[in-house]
Amino acid sequence: MPLVDEGLGNSSYLVDLGDGRALAVDPSRDLRAMRSAARRHRLRIVFAADTHLHADFLTGARELAVSEGSKILASAAGGRDYDHHALRDGDEVDLGGLRLHTLTTPGHTDEHVSFVLLDGKAPVGVFTGGSLIVGSAARTDLVSPDRTAALAHAQYASLRRLATLPDEVLVWPTHGAGSFCSSPAGVDRTSTIGQERVTNPLLQHLDEDAFVAALIGSLGSYPPYFGYLGEINRRGPALVDPTLGLDPIGVQRVATLHDVGAVIVDVRPINAYAVGHIRRSLSIELRDGFATWLGWLVPFGVAPVVVRDFDQDPTEIAWQAAKIGYTFAGELDGGIASWSAAGLPTVATRLVMPSDVERMQVLDVRQRDEYAAGHLPGARHVELGDLAADASAVREATMVMCGHGQRAMSAASVIEHAGGAPVAVLLGGPTDWSRTHGRPLETG
Repeated sequence: MPLVDEGLGNSSYLVDLGDGRALAVDPSRDLRAMRSAARRHRLRIVFAADTHLHADFLTGARELAVSEGSKILASAAGGRDYDHHALRDGDEVDLGGLRLHTLTTPGHTDEHVSFVLLDGKAPVGVFTGGSLIVGSAARTDLVSPDRTAALAHAQYASLRRLATLPDEVLVWPTHGAGSFCSSPAGVDRTSTIGQERVTNPLLQHLDEDAFVAALIGSLGSYPPYFGYLGEINRRGPALVDPTLGLDPIGVQRVATLHDVGAVIVDVRPINAYAVGHIRRSLSIELRDGFATWLGWLVPFGVAPVVVRDFDQDPTEIAWQAAKIGYTFAGELDGGIASWSAAGLPTVATRLVMPSDVERMQVLDVRQRDEYAAGHLPGARHVELGDLAADASAVREATMVMCGHGQRAMSAASVIEHAGGAPVAVLLGGPTDWSRTHGRPLETG
């Protein structure tokens, strides 16, 4: 059964092996969903397999080994520093009826493997990790910029190898829609070899150089925290306290930390942030994509202070951070109300509707492909992840926009943090503007 992390755009898998035993594939450090599924189906996780050294999340395999006694299955080429069953091309693991056959499939990473699930001699499905994914293949530029092309050539060979499996074999990738490790166009998260052979654009390129050009040409930006997690996953992530949460920090202590430059992350809905927030705090609304933008906007290794609403779950906030290797110093005790009650100042951010956009400079902070697909005429484009380097140059009478408003508010907070001019934030996106004004969007 797939367990989807909509925020990171990834899937982990829990396979019922019979007799109450299970295999976990590419489990996240945030094991809450996997453990809940295992309890629901009365399964004990006895194997934990990782297809590669993940860049976008920390593995939960080591956690399962310690807490459940699970046997870790991983590539011998990964050089992991913790106990695991090191697998090479062609190695098989007896799962107790079913078997797991190892295929080396480098490309996304050097040590990448795929796992073919066999019932007798018949392949049932293949866990492809970041190799063959639905409608695409995962990016090849995460190991090192100077390895991008070489790994793209390796990815070509790996996809061709996987495509030789029978048509009916199910394809179970880890990366999918919403993942910055990949760029699939659709929303399906699983497929079959036959379907991918016919519909995957990258499998239509019979020429290797054309494949490499298409794959590299599709690569967009990715969060800077990706540069750290592969090595942490090789060494083995630290075990997580199961009572993970947010420690309260008194208002005067937070004020002192604020004065000396501590990062404050406000996770409240953007409407609440707009009404009043601590000056220079970063707005990253708690939602599916929270972890990605935390890892994009807060330097890795920094432990921010959280400001939240009372109805937002502190455990959820802490786990969203933990799965990508972040921790928090704690949270403002009593929330923004305690800050105001202490007589400490707040600032507001202006919200505008699509009808209010005229005579304003527009700054669009969506990703490159989103902007190219349709944007307001004359809009300036800077991706949110690149904005910090350009934020102080933003002039007054600027309206920041994204697809809905959350990233735009994050951008407004980045500009404020950098000392830029006050900006307004659009509630809505380009489609709302086009519908309101009856005007077409520009493309390209």
